[in-house]
Amino acid sequence: MQDLLPLLDEIEEQLRDRNFLPTHENVMKAFCLDLNKCKVLIVGQDPYPGVDHAMGLSFSVPAKVKKIPPTLQNIFKELASDLEVSQPINGDLTHWHEQGVVMLNRTLTCEAGVSNSHSNLGWSQITDRCAQVLGERGVIAVLWGKNAAELVRFFPAGKVITSAHPSPLSAYRGFFGSKPFSSTNRLLSREGEAEIKWIKNSASQD
Repeated sequence: MQDLLPLLDEIEEQLRDRNFLPTHENVMKAFCLDLNKCKVLIVGQDPYPGVDHAMGLSFSVPAKVKKIPPTLQNIFKELASDLEVSQPINGDLTHWHEQGVVMLNRTLTCEAGVSNSHSNLGWSQITDRCAQVLGERGVIAVLWGKNAAELVRFFPAGKVITSAHPSPLSAYRGFFGSKPFSSTNRLLSREGEAEIKWIKNSASQD
């Protein structure tokens, strides 16, 4: 990854004095995992454009957010259906991250209020390399939608779970009913890895 440092410097220079999301300290949050503990990759497009929503983990929003974004609502609907559980009571997915789920957006920043506004800054080269490294280490890739599917080439066929994107525009085209959570845990179990606890105990969801 050392060869990408000049590109990171270039991106940081482009962001200087610009109003972007998530906050500077959270831009690289998805990478704050011990590489040896990474087990699953879930790929999003770019950060939520809302100031209160973007937190550096794909699809996740802070627990204090009362109105869960529609895409995350659909993820929770599928989670509840797949695992036959109640839906989570908030949208903070940090507990997934802490269990070894790399929650990576293809583009790590966006202009506040404008989705997909930083797709031309060069982030895809960095996230491509991340996917390559994770694929070489046997990580399971959960790829929702065409944007995420660009990374399929970095993973063996048996380590990829794909479907339509969970956004309201496409969830009914193959995301609902795709059972990505149970499928991921089956693959982990088959390899002797601990399954992901997708639902926190209700007592700890505050």
